[in-house]
Amino acid sequence: MSLEENLNRVQSRHEELAALMSSGDASAEDFTRMSKEYAELTPVVAAIVEWKKAKSELDDLRPLLDDDDTDKEMRVMLEEEIFDLEKRLPDLERSVQVMLLPKDEADSKNALLEVRAGTGGDEAALFAADLFRMYQRFAELRGWKFEIMDTSSTGIGGFKEAIASITGSGVFSRLKFESGVHRVQRVPTTESGGRIHTSAATVAVMPEAEEVDVEIEEKDLRIDVFRASGPGGQSVNTTDSAVRITHLPTGIVVSQQDEKSQHKNKAKGMRVLRSRIYEARRKALDDARAADRKSQVGSGDRSERIRTYNFPERRITDHRINLTLHQLDKVLAGDLNDFIDALTAEDQAQKLSQLS
Repeated sequence: MSLEENLNRVQSRHEELAALMSSGDASAEDFTRMSKEYAELTPVVAAIVEWKKAKSELDDLRPLLDDDDTDKEMRVMLEEEIFDLEKRLPDLERSVQVMLLPKDEADSKNALLEVRAGTGGDEAALFAADLFRMYQRFAELRGWKFEIMDTSSTGIGGFKEAIASITGSGVFSRLKFESGVHRVQRVPTTESGGRIHTSAATVAVMPEAEEVDVEIEEKDLRIDVFRASGPGGQSVNTTDSAVRITHLPTGIVVSQQDEKSQHKNKAKGMRVLRSRIYEARRKALDDARAADRKSQVGSGDRSERIRTYNFPERRITDHRINLTLHQLDKVLAGDLNDFIDALTAEDQAQKLSQLS
């Protein structure tokens, strides 16, 4: 199907939905479903109309420019208008094509963020804490809610592991390319010789699944309770309030101990478990669709080094798109937009190339 035919199909569907909703014959459930689809198509149709209008204007102006009867002054005006339209059309066409790309159903979802210290001991844990705070600031700048679900502290300001729920508009679509290994190069505070060390932390961003997305049966769960402990193993709770949930069919294990209430820990643990199962299913589907996921920006492969943070040179490099910015302080303060916008654009470009 050509682009023109595809656009006509979208416009026809938009008109059809408008007619069906105004007829008064639809049930409440059907009306809700159609309203949602109509709302999703409306900005697409507006972009299509703008592209078609510009294309039509260009088709009308070109013959006038070629007409020998067109005077010099008019010819100059026509050349300027044609130049502007020819410059705008590719951007308008690409905008329409991007809007028509298959949507990731998880893009509109909230997200669970998991940051874990990797190789590098205490320095890796300190870097994991830096990353966790970076995402917290990013969420705050966008007006999102950042709820800390669970942390495992090293006692010197680092995190072995930290989990947060991020709630807001389009959270997963903005953060989904952050999954992977983040590497840091800097002189640790404990290093007396001033040598640069390299350590790493792993970031996982998962769409937060709802109960309708993943149904979990009680018979598939093993739930163990234990006493919560703090850094170094000292007891921080005198009751068995910590919860470990094992999903038997998948072997996925979630531990939760941040709350003093066993009930609250179980509820938080189920949120994490549901999202991990949902993400595992998404990954299985993606693997089936793409023989070589590593060629995709959004592979989310947690074993793949995606970004290096070099403190001595104040530089950050994203290895997937070969983008280097000397804006370390700005990024760690939560301004990730330059990287996220570039990764999103690259992902769209790859998907468009696969369609052509």
